[in-house]
Amino acid sequence: MPTFDVIVLGLGGMGSATVCECARRGQRVLGIEQFPLVHDRGSSHGQTRVIRQAYYEHPDYVPLLRRAYEKWYDLEQHSGSRLFVECGVLSISPPGGEVVAGVTQAAQTHGISIESLSSRDIKRRFPEFRVPGDSHGAFEPHAGYLHVEDCVRAHLDAARAAGAMLRSEERVIRWQATAAGVEVETTHGHYSADRLVITAGAWAGQVLSQLGLPLNVLRKALLWFEVAEPSRMRRDRFPIYMVESPNGFYYGFPVSDSRGHKLARHDGGRLVEDPLCPVREPLPEDEADCRQFLETYLPAAAGQLRHHAVCLYTMTPDQHFILDVHPEHSRVVLGAGFSGHGFKFASAVGEILADLSESGRSPLPIDRFRLDRFPCVGGSK
Repeated sequence: MPTFDVIVLGLGGMGSATVCECARRGQRVLGIEQFPLVHDRGSSHGQTRVIRQAYYEHPDYVPLLRRAYEKWYDLEQHSGSRLFVECGVLSISPPGGEVVAGVTQAAQTHGISIESLSSRDIKRRFPEFRVPGDSHGAFEPHAGYLHVEDCVRAHLDAARAAGAMLRSEERVIRWQATAAGVEVETTHGHYSADRLVITAGAWAGQVLSQLGLPLNVLRKALLWFEVAEPSRMRRDRFPIYMVESPNGFYYGFPVSDSRGHKLARHDGGRLVEDPLCPVREPLPEDEADCRQFLETYLPAAAGQLRHHAVCLYTMTPDQHFILDVHPEHSRVVLGAGFSGHGFKFASAVGEILADLSESGRSPLPIDRFRLDRFPCVGGSK
């Protein structure tokens, strides 16, 4: 039975960063993935992910984001690939909305540079938008997007170069922890290690079924629409946007290739009972919903549907992450429930999970992400 210092279950955004971090520290690492590496079955695919620091979700995330920025730049330097593209993020809210207010609070708390914009400012600076006259905005210039598949691939390549063993298309059947270590049984064999890190994404609830984690998996559609004048929506002219509208919360990206303008809805989503079997075809309501938004706010991008994808959000009740040591097994660490906004943190999460695996603690502020905030979780105090 092969023996390792640490085994990482799941090699998407968080698992790839974790296996990379552990291998760079000189540990004997095994990473196991049930699908081919850099696959499109979970949550870490679909061309791009937003990265920003003035975090409306809560100011406590900002220290993690600053570390994530450092780690992404470090990964770029080691891989020689352009992973992070800076183009700015424009947030738009109606009167009394939470997004622009949250962005402003985070920026003030942590000294982040943003610009406050009226609806007139938004229309003058980004004339493609059609926003209600009572809207207001905040523009964060040093935000942008990550090339999601390239990020996962770069972490895995760096892990392999540092000596990690990566196993793909190998499903975990069971795992167990003892006083002496951990054992993992897969469809291909048995492995043992001193420690285990579980980053199973939408499958975390199944892999950790004994804990009864309060996780729901949601289907999310990503849609790419034809643009009338693509040059007007290049990243040097057009930002990422996040719009809090009366009908929902939508976000979109500059046009970066022939697929056109990528748009998705952040809230809502169809509950997925089995993450192996979400509806992957575009549903009529997916296009109708996003097209209605575009025709109202961004008619220049309301062309034909060119491309689509489906990804999975794994939601906690409070939409904050789970980063903690297993309440019953000190050799097992969990990274789960990233609730549709976690990928930008992956480079820092890999470091956090490696720290938790080694010492049970992290120098980064992660108390908000402890399991014991959920009294229903088995074993939590």
